Amino acid sequence: VYAASIFLWSLFTLLQSTIGVLGSGAAAVTALFVLRFVMGAAEAPAFPANAKVVASWFPTKERGTASAIFNSAQYFAAVIFTPLMAWLTHAFGWHHVYIVMGVAGFLLALTWLKVMKNPANHPGVNRSELEHIEQGGGLIHGHQTAADSRGGHARWSVMRQLLTNRMLLGVYLAQFCINVLTYFFLTWFPIYLVQARGMTILQAGLVASLPAICGFLGGVLGGVLSDTMIRNGHSLTVARKVPIVGGMLLSVCIIGCNYVDTDWLVVALMSLAFFGKGLGALGWAVVADTSPKEAIGLSGSIFNMFGNMAGIVTPIVIGYLVAQSGSFNGALAFVGVNALVTIFSYLVIVRDIRRVELSPS
Repeated sequence: VYAASIFLWSLFTLLQSTIGVLGSGAAAVTALFVLRFVMGAAEAPAFPANAKVVASWFPTKERGTASAIFNSAQYFAAVIFTPLMAWLTHAFGWHHVYIVMGVAGFLLALTWLKVMKNPANHPGVNRSELEHIEQGGGLIHGHQTAADSRGGHARWSVMRQLLTNRMLLGVYLAQFCINVLTYFFLTWFPIYLVQARGMTILQAGLVASLPAICGFLGGVLGGVLSDTMIRNGHSLTVARKVPIVGGMLLSVCIIGCNYVDTDWLVVALMSLAFFGKGLGALGWAVVADTSPKEAIGLSGSIFNMFGNMAGIVTPIVIGYLVAQSGSFNGALAFVGVNALVTIFSYLVIVRDIRRVELSPS
């Protein structure tokens, strides 16, 4: 599924390079919308698949770090590819961005098919490694259980249980709010640098990589810190919540950009905010810790759906706020408030972090 997902989103990315042949009218806009839509649909399995891989390959005390690495890789990708794409646009035109990224995705899909297997089926994993993973709570055979063969009515029953569980709802809501920060940086931050701070596209592409570096470092640090706390005897609840709450408190400093005029201070505050966002982005580890063993994929998909809803809402809300006010002040406040809602979700709604047990349907 993951390989097909990578291949398809790369194909739809590559096809976007051809939009120019339609000119700049309604046909081009419609074609671009359709291709972006199907690309997003093709990308949807990626993070749930990542969560299933982590739950299969890592025991509980190592999942925070593993989840942080795959989650932080998106920031590291921004470090590399934001300047690269800005340079490609500047030097060759925007079409080449889609060509390069599409071809790179095809190569990645082939690589994934070749190297990825469940631990129990991987020729490079020995018996002691399998025992270490399994005894620590890893599901070495993947998630193929008897529950996967349930009928449609039973699966809807499982979904209802997931969506009515207070702890999981808090986790899902928090993911929506955290992704508001993610999608601000992915969609509006370079535009903010150009429109509000007067930078060129090339300058914005280079500067935008700095918060991404901080997000990557914060993300890895959050996972390592959480797992270290577990190994030192702290409860799973404390070990997961401390980086999340602390990181989101740092992210609130993004509102401070409304009150400074110096560009380097703006970049510093944005970098600190994105560092905090990375530090607190442990949601996928929490999903692996809390989802019912027979429904990790489904729970991860719901979690991912809430996150992707932020991808729909955030660009529209920020665009509306900027259009109505003529400035980014309201938009930055909107992002900061979502960081506060994340804190509320984990402290008030989630409470104890523990694995959910499904009731018989």
